[in-house]
Amino acid sequence: PEVLLASLLDGLSTDLLEIDLIDFQGAAFKAVDNRLMALRLVQHGLSSAAMFRADGMVVQPADALYRKAVLVERSRFRPPTHLTMELLDSATREFSKEPEVSAENTLVLSEMTLHNLGEGDEIDAADFLCRVDILCALGKNVIITDYGEFYRLAQYLFSLTHQPVGVALGVTTLAEIFNEEHYRHLEGGILESFGRMFRQRLHLYVCPACQGETDALQTVHNLEIQPHLKHLYTHLQENGCIRELTDIRREHLLIHSHAVLESIRGGEAGWEAMVPETVAQLIREKRLFKCA
Repeated sequence: PEVLLASLLDGLSTDLLEIDLIDFQGAAFKAVDNRLMALRLVQHGLSSAAMFRADGMVVQPADALYRKAVLVERSRFRPPTHLTMELLDSATREFSKEPEVSAENTLVLSEMTLHNLGEGDEIDAADFLCRVDILCALGKNVIITDYGEFYRLAQYLFSLTHQPVGVALGVTTLAEIFNEEHYRHLEGGILESFGRMFRQRLHLYVCPACQGETDALQTVHNLEIQPHLKHLYTHLQENGCIRELTDIRREHLLIHSHAVLESIRGGEAGWEAMVPETVAQLIREKRLFKCA
């Protein structure tokens, strides 16, 4: 199947043809995991994004997002922790307060980018499927993209829906969005990227972070921004483009997924308390993430 997939363009460029969805069915393909094939679509550059539902069924993003208000959480999900899930739940509650947003017309997505799935061009398929198994068990819709920059993700989503879009993220990720190094390839730099990102109804729902070992919190209100960008930051705050999440439990802010992963692989005790019960049970039963 992977050889077939990689040959589909047959010398054509994606300027002429893009493959939004691939779905292997039938007796000959019982061993094929279509979620992995969705990843390969994006990895091989055949599509910019691929999506599947919690039941593992691949869907066309254009159909799934049509007329939907969309909330996205970008993460490695390696593994999803209490903080990961509470961030998304808190952002969902805030997003539902927006005009034109209701439970019936909202689609919540867990997004992984190619950058978050491996090192360079190498992607560990088994590791990817570990994360997918957990997200599907949690009832999450998953989207895989090659949009490293948030403005590109926003452009893509607004090309498929005219409803509001929200992004759930941590304050450290927000600081990276204001890093001008990421936009040197754009003629208009950071102003061009923000113009593309916020020209429609996009809201960033930002989770605070604990500063080191202290009790102090880093929030949207005390985040250090370069002096020449402070007016831009204030403008986005005052116009509701940047929203603070205030109901995240402090004890969850101390959870770091990379530390949880190390504990899982090292056979250390206590990691189960840092992830939802469903996640812990699945990791133990299936020996995910090389669980010791």
